[in-house]
Amino acid sequence: MELTFLVDNNALVGSRFLAEAGLSMLIEADGKRLLFDTGYSDAFLANARCLGADMDHLDWIALSHGHSDHTWGLGMLLRHYDMTACPDRTRAGLIAHPKALDTKRHRGIPEFGSLVAEDKLASYFDLQLTVEPVWLTESLVALGEIKRVTDFEKPSTLGERLEGGAFVPDDIPDDTALAYVSDTGLVVIAGCAHTGICNTVEQAKRVTGVDNVRAVLGGFHLQKARPERLAPTADYLAALDLEGLWCCHCTDLAAKIGLAAKCPVREVGSGMKLTF
Repeated sequence: MELTFLVDNNALVGSRFLAEAGLSMLIEADGKRLLFDTGYSDAFLANARCLGADMDHLDWIALSHGHSDHTWGLGMLLRHYDMTACPDRTRAGLIAHPKALDTKRHRGIPEFGSLVAEDKLASYFDLQLTVEPVWLTESLVALGEIKRVTDFEKPSTLGERLEGGAFVPDDIPDDTALAYVSDTGLVVIAGCAHTGICNTVEQAKRVTGVDNVRAVLGGFHLQKARPERLAPTADYLAALDLEGLWCCHCTDLAAKIGLAAKCPVREVGSGMKLTF
């Protein structure tokens, strides 16, 4: 598997890639090409052009959840499709939790979720909205709705979502992730890990039946994390004996420092490629 960070909050020194407070990855595995999240804007497309990465022949688009910093780039991708001629463009599948496209709001932002409605997306992609895990290739799986099993990753809310005609506190049931089964263990790929990165790893183990975890990467949603959350998270990840922990996006500096004291934390930035 080759994984490219198309956009992240961070841009590496010496690179000329755009960064923004969002996340998007391009994953190539088993002869298939998958776009995981799309960031806020067209930055992921601009970086893809710099990398020579083809956005017209995707097999899958997977959404980690419905927040703006992971879905607003969808509109830019559709604009790219409409404004560029590509007669053999692939009609990709789009997989997400059924609530990922719900209307969301947060701190006065009237639309904190996807700007593209389900019916519009269905005219461009083959939608698969499901709470169940789905194997996207022989070795890459979408994890479905993540069970919350740890006692230190407490459920929390962020903004509100529209449900049954009224706004309710959003505990982000649409949060999900990917896992890749390599010959030497699991690679767990998170978008924001609102349900907790340790819960996400446990879900990956359950779905794949593989206990050996080789690497964990993506957003861990550790911002201003209290010691009672950060310390057991670091202990859990350290016990996995990882070859690398590529935490990025919604993982703040204090969390990275705390994790690095016990885990092999690696640098992440827009345009960076990893091979597993």
